[in-house]
Amino acid sequence: MGRTSHTHHAPPHPPRPRRRSRPAVRDLLDEALAGVAARPTRLILTTLGTVLGVAALVGTVGLGQTAAGQITQRFDLAAATRVVVQPDDKGGQEGEAATQLPWDAPDRIKRLNGVEAVGTVSNLEIGDDLVQNVTGLDNGAGKALQVMAGSAGLWDAVRATLQTGRFFDAGHDQRADKVVVLGKHAAERLGINRVDSQPAVFIGDEPYTVIGILDSVSGRAELNDAVIMPNGAARNAYNLESPDAVEIRTAVGAAQLIAEQAPIAIEPNNPSTLRVDAPPKQGAVRKGVESDLNALFLLLGAVALLVGGLGIANVTLLSVLERISEIGLRRALGAARRHIAVQFLVESVIVGFLGGLLGTAVGVILTVSVSWIRDWTPILDNRLAFGSPLLGAFIGLVAGTYPAWKASAIQPITALRGT
Repeated sequence: MGRTSHTHHAPPHPPRPRRRSRPAVRDLLDEALAGVAARPTRLILTTLGTVLGVAALVGTVGLGQTAAGQITQRFDLAAATRVVVQPDDKGGQEGEAATQLPWDAPDRIKRLNGVEAVGTVSNLEIGDDLVQNVTGLDNGAGKALQVMAGSAGLWDAVRATLQTGRFFDAGHDQRADKVVVLGKHAAERLGINRVDSQPAVFIGDEPYTVIGILDSVSGRAELNDAVIMPNGAARNAYNLESPDAVEIRTAVGAAQLIAEQAPIAIEPNNPSTLRVDAPPKQGAVRKGVESDLNALFLLLGAVALLVGGLGIANVTLLSVLERISEIGLRRALGAARRHIAVQFLVESVIVGFLGGLLGTAVGVILTVSVSWIRDWTPILDNRLAFGSPLLGAFIGLVAGTYPAWKASAIQPITALRGT
């Protein structure tokens, strides 16, 4: 009886799940860098769009912040420190005479903490009198110029500067000396450009010695077109009864407080009869200026970035069309659709990042250069400087999404047939 052989068959093993291939990050970067560097001319042209976009964004925002800082600084130094007090005709009871400013109003205001300079100013009613240079007396070449009066403290209060000569002082005022200071435009109309020979002008029939010519003033632009004499001379010649207004220059940040205290210091019994012109609060003005400028420059930068992103998308899509055979070969060798898509996305991100990096450098250099030329203090948000390269990479990611999807949708057989 023959032996029966029993063959034992091992139970079949279940099939192992097929692992999806994943490209190594290093290999992916190498492939993307090789694809980007394969066409250097196109890389430069593609990157240029992002460079210009990011540079425009960084430069415009940086210059906007710098310009806003300069505007608010000048506001602080000029308008934010100016307070004007004058009678308010609507402040008194019906039938009451209008309140008049006392001549010693500057002395009363000087005692307030935060006042740096104070003076009075008045417009004089000279009737039909004309202002003439001595050389114009024979031909009657008179000029209809505004004649004003002021105290010695007026010049410092309005930040006046001189082209030549000097200002009249408290001594001229007390003695009622017949001297005048000419605004720069008034001097031009009268043909006077120097005072070393003590030129004289006639207001009507009365001569006045010119002792100075203004160069600039802050807050009282009409002084540039006027002939200004001391209060003492105006009281004698034109019966000036009281000043029209008190000009006050305060320390930075003190204007609001001085505006509340000045009427009480001048007219403690009835301060409501005086009108005070004070600057708005600095914070609101500064924020308004900065927000308006930043909004404008951000809009310009966003348009530039959009142009750069469209450039990346266009060139990446063109690259896909040129590399159809390469894509088909990769697919035939086992590359999945996602591998192709990720490679093109990484290439777009690299181009965007390089453009953002170079654009940030250009924008910072532009901001610093313009600030140096204009003698400004450059202001640039660090978050913008460090975040712009990442913004460029994000633009590249968004711009490369459609071309990457287009590349991944190419079928191997279609690509290989077209080669």
